[in-house]
Amino acid sequence: MALFDLPLDELHAYRSRSVEPEDFDAFWSATLDEARTHDLDARFELCADLGLTTVDVYDVTFAGFGGHPVKGWFVIPAGTTEPLPVLVEFIGYGGGRSLPHAHLLWASAGMAHFVMDTRGQGSGWAPGDTADPVGSGPSLAGFMTQGIEDPATYYFRRVITDAVRAVEAARSHPLADASRTAAIGASQGGGLALAVGGLVTDLAALAPDVPFLCDFPRATRVTDRKPYREIIDYLKTHRGRAEKAFRTLSYFDGVHFAARGSAPALFSVALEDQTCPPSSVFAAYNAYAHADKEIEVYEYNDHEGGGPFQHAAQLARLPRLLKA
Repeated sequence: MALFDLPLDELHAYRSRSVEPEDFDAFWSATLDEARTHDLDARFELCADLGLTTVDVYDVTFAGFGGHPVKGWFVIPAGTTEPLPVLVEFIGYGGGRSLPHAHLLWASAGMAHFVMDTRGQGSGWAPGDTADPVGSGPSLAGFMTQGIEDPATYYFRRVITDAVRAVEAARSHPLADASRTAAIGASQGGGLALAVGGLVTDLAALAPDVPFLCDFPRATRVTDRKPYREIIDYLKTHRGRAEKAFRTLSYFDGVHFAARGSAPALFSVALEDQTCPPSSVFAAYNAYAHADKEIEVYEYNDHEGGGPFQHAAQLARLPRLLKA
């Protein structure tokens, strides 16, 4: 696919038309207050016999939205005795936490690495272990329309709450330095990192890679590719519900979380990306509140973005921000 979105100079000037709800902050404050009525109950069980000699791996369970159990991995350099900077990573759409040996990069760079499983997903391309015990009204296959009738019932209310609780769980481990915490992720994981960056005010760094869940009004018009297409297919069937659906989505739009970003950030975007259109990524980047922000532009790539090249950019920047 050749370039299909705005030219790069216009992308740098683009601003989303997504309307922020007046009670956006109150909604999220109440949501997180309710989640915190449940004991975090973060449990770290050291894994043995994995065949990995350079890292120690912990199988994690913590209480997310509604007190529901959420799984994760905590990976650190073998023999660590002093607290380390901690990167909390969120997974792309459809994937789960996978197996421990899939997560060796950041421990190899001398950091603690917490990987959150995504409730109800983990069956598309990487296995997961976390159920979503909450049902929803009519929804299309996938997750984008589950509970879309109301912000209180929308699927991503639960997932974003889990993500904030994942930061709290990661910081609870004695070998994690809470003052040096970053949120990272690609695609859906990047969108969740942006949400965490807007809700957790004391992060040291943020790295949203080709982020999803941004600028819903434009993304659903620019691309015909799923997952955004799930929303349009839902509205094709449920005629007359667009206003209500997009109001629900406005509570979960990365643009509004970005406007509250309080940590230095490294974004990435791919200009041929039809899954997360460039304008939707720039909508979040241009709205991002912290002055210390950069974006890596991959001109000839689709949703794979920079791949290992973006990892190299993160390896160059994140340790400095975290003073590793």
